[in-house]
Amino acid sequence: MSEFHNIGLIGRTGSDSAVLSLKRLMAFLEREGYAVVLEQGTAGAVSDHSARVAPKDKLGELCDLVIVVGGDGSLLAAARALAKFSVPLLGINRGRLGFLTDITPDEIEQKVGEVLAGKYMAESRFLLDMSVTRDGKPIGKGSALNDVVIHPGEFIRMIEFDLYIDGQFVYTQRSDGLIVSTPTGSTAYALSGGGPIMHPKLDAIVLVPLNPHTLSSRPIVVEGSSEFKIVVSEHNTANPHVTCDGHDQLITGPGDIVRIHKKPHRLTLIHPLDHNFYETCRTKLGWAE
Repeated sequence: MSEFHNIGLIGRTGSDSAVLSLKRLMAFLEREGYAVVLEQGTAGAVSDHSARVAPKDKLGELCDLVIVVGGDGSLLAAARALAKFSVPLLGINRGRLGFLTDITPDEIEQKVGEVLAGKYMAESRFLLDMSVTRDGKPIGKGSALNDVVIHPGEFIRMIEFDLYIDGQFVYTQRSDGLIVSTPTGSTAYALSGGGPIMHPKLDAIVLVPLNPHTLSSRPIVVEGSSEFKIVVSEHNTANPHVTCDGHDQLITGPGDIVRIHKKPHRLTLIHPLDHNFYETCRTKLGWAE
């Protein structure tokens, strides 16, 4: 008997192909006797259904498993909303790259069926919490599965900041910004910025400078329990922006403090049994066979 009974569905509603896959998945789950709960925004894209509808954050309370039909961005958004509920996520790829959403649309019945029958592997991924304070008062916060990035915003201007790790001063840097990335995010923006590929099981965080104004500045890998403090310099001509997974953008000012640390709640990511991280790298990153 399956350990999953109530299945939440989140779809990339702006994509016709994702909606088609979503309908196919719904039909399969209902045929197999599972209770389907549609995320509120997703439900608007699916006509003629009798499924229960709930806001995204409620899926964590109602469901044993949430399936995301879309790209990695869709799964990142679901992870940020649902990590605190410990509900596992499974991804069906209807995006471009698909590092996190690893079931292809033509495998829906076979692979989802195997997962529901207990034939799957579970991976634990950690997220980051970010907060910004001004004169000791909080002005905003966010969370990220991939990365927290400080950058100049809409203007191409160098920014300056001080970096502290676990209370120890590291450097004052002038650059286009800094990427603070989890192992999950190491194959995303951090990789484009020249950072290392990190295996998802690593308990580590990488800091990747963006176009630093010194040739000696290189990515730094530190333990996952590290706490980071970034102090925005008084000398900036632009107000640095902070984003979490490319969302939750906050605009900082001189003297603001950005704090980043591991989130207490972890994400459980479900994969089919034949999932292989290195094969994913070969396929998605174009490595030579």
